[in-house]
Amino acid sequence: MRNFIHLLFFFLLSCSSGKQETIEVRITNPDKSSLFEKTTSLLFEKRVGESIIIIVDSTIRYQTMDGFGYSLTGGSAQLVNTLTPENRKELLNELFQINDNNIGISYLRISIGASDLDDHVFSYDDLQEGQTDINLSKFNLKGDSTNLIPVLKEILAINPDIKIVGSPWSPPAWMKDNNRSKAGSLKKEYYSVYANYFVKYVQEMKKRGITIDAVTIQNEPENPGNTPSLVMTSPEQNEFIKLHLGPSFKSAGITTKIILFDHNCDHPEYPIAILNDSETRSFVDGSAFHMYLGKIEAMSKVHEAHPDKNVYFTEQWTSGKGDFAGDLRWHAKTLIVGAPRNWSRNVIEWNLAADENFNPHTPDGGCSLCQGALTINSKSQEVVRNVSYYIIAHASRFVRPGSVRIASNEVQGLFNVAYIGPEGKKILIVVNDNDQPKIFSIQFNGMTATTRLNAGAVGTYVW
Repeated sequence: MRNFIHLLFFFLLSCSSGKQETIEVRITNPDKSSLFEKTTSLLFEKRVGESIIIIVDSTIRYQTMDGFGYSLTGGSAQLVNTLTPENRKELLNELFQINDNNIGISYLRISIGASDLDDHVFSYDDLQEGQTDINLSKFNLKGDSTNLIPVLKEILAINPDIKIVGSPWSPPAWMKDNNRSKAGSLKKEYYSVYANYFVKYVQEMKKRGITIDAVTIQNEPENPGNTPSLVMTSPEQNEFIKLHLGPSFKSAGITTKIILFDHNCDHPEYPIAILNDSETRSFVDGSAFHMYLGKIEAMSKVHEAHPDKNVYFTEQWTSGKGDFAGDLRWHAKTLIVGAPRNWSRNVIEWNLAADENFNPHTPDGGCSLCQGALTINSKSQEVVRNVSYYIIAHASRFVRPGSVRIASNEVQGLFNVAYIGPEGKKILIVVNDNDQPKIFSIQFNGMTATTRLNAGAVGTYVW
């Protein structure tokens, strides 16, 4: 009895010696037994944890986050627009609202003109072969007026603060040396005209109530294989920004950010060379990356070369022939954890929606296996949530714009990243990259909570 009293005394003493906090837990398992579902909450206690400990330290702070989301391609918008008004509203609320049942997307990438996931190729100034329009008198947003712009307006009614980055796949064909939408280069005689094309785009979208937060100069400037596409070397992009786009934006009073590169992590020297030009650098906010080649650490290499400029992650696909478990683990480890740990202010997956046959896409160079975060069945209108939906949800729901990345240590294959939100909540995202379950502890301000994560699973912990 005396021993029981002593144990009770020490238990009560430990409970009163520090503030106990409850941790909300969301888990996605690779076998789909849990899909971003709430599990039993954890409790911080003042006690020794497991031998594997993730220590979260909010006194060490890094970059501020802009958000997480998807590319809203023209094809994605077309599919969303096929839903009945009631079903579309319900789906868009689920995607863009913030509450327990929704995922709170906060960042979108759209194409300036057609991407390869539109059902046809178009620009905003298409002409008959042999014609030119150096004054852009025929410029219009007709190609986006049926689907993209109406869907964007519905999204903005739900979340007016969402950030939007626009990326071109190609200029109008008449501006290019091959007079085609695919491949080719921008003729130097049209550099100033193309800069004005960007100006008109930002201004015309603004007239429709759509603020373009940033533009990239060219989607994948080293890839001529997409339809549409454009090849643009680092020196060419440097000249275009320095002598044309930067001054044109400044003259027009446009504050839309200019982001360069927008391609793979295998060539960090491309953006570094441009940023080394002090005149160009004055116009540039940062650099954007994809991860089809290279290593995610390349983003840190660019950050270290120019720490005053931001880095962004703007595209990564999941294949229709992919594996849920493998894609969940790789994308969460490499992008949701890896990109922010290498200074990215955002993560965007490619793309929001496709149908059951991975349509729509352009012919002869459009992606024919790109799986959306959603599959919207072209006949039944059934909506299926795919792996990208859960990859992004683990960050977008809780890591709100304005959150700041804070310090956390990586141990024994438990890849993780931590944040403090605008209202002071702490968020820890963990990926178990081991081939067996792991029991580990989360430690914060001297308090500890112990939990278990299955092999290949992703967990988000919020307190």
